Amino acid sequence: MEPSRPGSLYGHRRSTRRRALAAAVAAASLVPLAAPPAAHADPEPSTTELRDQAHKLADQLEQLTEQFNGLKVKLQQSQRAAKVATENAERQEKALTGIRDKLARLAATSYMQGGSDPAVTFFAAQDPQSVLDQSSTLRYFARQDGTKVELLMQAMQAAQRARTAAEQRARQVDQLRTQLDAQRKKVTQLYEKLRSQVVKKDPSELAKLPVIGTGKAAQALRLAMTKIGRPYVWGAAGPSTFDCSGLTMWAYKQVGISLPHYTGSQWNAGTHISRDQLQPGDLVFFYSDLHHMGMYVGDGKMLHAPQTGDVIKIAPMDGRPFAGAVRVA
Repeated sequence: MEPSRPGSLYGHRRSTRRRALAAAVAAASLVPLAAPPAAHADPEPSTTELRDQAHKLADQLEQLTEQFNGLKVKLQQSQRAAKVATENAERQEKALTGIRDKLARLAATSYMQGGSDPAVTFFAAQDPQSVLDQSSTLRYFARQDGTKVELLMQAMQAAQRARTAAEQRARQVDQLRTQLDAQRKKVTQLYEKLRSQVVKKDPSELAKLPVIGTGKAAQALRLAMTKIGRPYVWGAAGPSTFDCSGLTMWAYKQVGISLPHYTGSQWNAGTHISRDQLQPGDLVFFYSDLHHMGMYVGDGKMLHAPQTGDVIKIAPMDGRPFAGAVRVA
């Protein structure tokens, strides 16, 4: 037998390693790969959490609205102050007219005598106020006509300065009001978006959400919503039973607005608005003969007294042919 050669031994070992590697790969292919960890999505907020957020936004909106109302009052005050100051300046100007002829004669005499008269400068100046602001001019007028002229000039200057200050203050308040109104609109949009999320999860939650707004329409809606669950009774207008126009009449009466107990008359009781302009508390009408109506709540829903055997409730507006809407306040 021929003895083994070194090359044959090396080839045998290499063949053995290849077979072992192939076996390992085959074994590994039989082991299932570990699945990647599942992505954990944040849990959606519950209806209660959304409702709490809506209440917080409503509180924030109420604060912004009151700040806006406060700035509106300050703006009106500043505008009144500017008006009073303007009228005062005009009165002083009229009072000055009575002595201008005398001052002009004095100026002409002084000029003919070769003197430099501040009165000439005053009447020739493009901006007489800048001349009046010079103490030398005031002293000159005081010498010519005594204390009366000086006091008159000073009063006119004070009135004009007051007018300028009041107008400047009014502009500042108006700018603040514009900024605050932008914030208020932003919070309102956030609230409406959140309200839609709540209603999508549970439509019955709409009755538990606050009615935003400080106007009489929002106030009337809040009062009407306290009657949810009360029975419909034909011809009734509260305080415990209602028909459709009786409910709206009662609610608005509580905030000082008188409406007739008839849908056709209430249709003519305010300003007609389009559906996309609806705000809480607006009146909504249905059918061509306007024989049914309710109060807009928001999110495409209304509060109404439906029919005999039913109770006051919040319901979608889409269930009836929409005829139009009216803004009473």
